[in-house]
Amino acid sequence: MEQSHSDNKNINLGNTFKLGITINIVFIVIETMVGLLSNSMALVADAGHNFSDVLALIFSWTAVLISQRKPTLKFTYGFRRSTILIALLNTIILLIAIAFIIWGTIQRFRNPDTINTTSVIIVAAIGIGINGFTAWLFMKDNKRDLNIRSAFLHFLADAVVSFGVVLAGIIIALTGIQRIDLLVSLAIIAVILYSSYKLLISTINLVLDAVPENIIIQDVHDYLQNLPEVTGIHDLHVWALSTTDAALTVHLETNRQTDKNFIKSIQHQLHEKFDIDHITIQVEYEDHPEDFDNT
Repeated sequence: MEQSHSDNKNINLGNTFKLGITINIVFIVIETMVGLLSNSMALVADAGHNFSDVLALIFSWTAVLISQRKPTLKFTYGFRRSTILIALLNTIILLIAIAFIIWGTIQRFRNPDTINTTSVIIVAAIGIGINGFTAWLFMKDNKRDLNIRSAFLHFLADAVVSFGVVLAGIIIALTGIQRIDLLVSLAIIAVILYSSYKLLISTINLVLDAVPENIIIQDVHDYLQNLPEVTGIHDLHVWALSTTDAALTVHLETNRQTDKNFIKSIQHQLHEKFDIDHITIQVEYEDHPEDFDNT
């Protein structure tokens, strides 16, 4: 039996996750060991940042697998919203990682050690390549899937952070000022805090059924209002079923009787214009409402 396009895509995506997770875990172990042996908190902080991103990658992959399970009588929408819970878990992990890195950095400020800059520069340079390659793995699908986009941006940012560690190592080697390493560590902490804040806000919005960030509800309203058959709109709701899927419900008042072709046309346009797939429309004509529900 031939595999469907969707099955092949899921297999390819799964292989991408496996490769990205494997090479980054190996690198994180090496980077952490070298960072501790070289007395570089910037390198340890970078490893912590990478570790939090790999955990996010693992959880995102898990959420993708869970979200593919079919709906049940109890979970009629399926398990898509598990991706939102994963995003919240990722935020918590990021915050825990920050706490450990801050503690280690404070200890080093009190008792600074001599840093092996050669090891720091070499390992951080390798990190640029590893993170850049991982970002490239997810570049193809990053526009459609918010989880994939998050992975792409995280590892792209990691490559930039690793570049900063390389610069720190070079400056320390040239000037001998050891605390530059700690300053870079604090800069990495600031980057993680910023990422955590954005992720936390986005997750809370999704949990509270806010309109997804990629959809402007006023534009949706204007599109529906400008349909020739529509005289009024009420109870328009748009919310996220997951980090990749959006749902919409709306009541449309019309100036004539409509049929299912009218509904199908709107559904198609909402998908093309706003990337909304799960749509329920109730059509109301005069005093005789006609309901056409399609999800």
